[in-house]
Amino acid sequence: MSGLTNQNADDEVVTVTLTLDNDEVVECAILTIYEVNDREYIALLPLDEDGENDSGDVYLYRYEETDGEPALDNIDDDDEYEIAADAFDEWLDTQEFEELDGEE
Repeated sequence: MSGLTNQNADDEVVTVTLTLDNDEVVECAILTIYEVNDREYIALLPLDEDGENDSGDVYLYRYEETDGEPALDNIDDDDEYEIAADAFDEWLDTQEFEELDGEE
């Protein structure tokens, strides 16, 4: 299980501090929270110390709120991950994230 704490918010980008299973702390931008098969998932864009993402990596987690508190859980099942990843790809296709598409 990964921890999620709200770090800051501005007009456009909401970032959270994510604590990975190995205790590494990564600041991430929330790309979207979406639903597939009655489960919610969250897509996070890890940022470096300059607030950039040069790797193009995106983290996908199962997402839920309990008593108004957000919680993340790893997606351990390969089939479930594939479904969540496909839904994220479909969402991404509808967005205009030039930085994710590799500005060319």
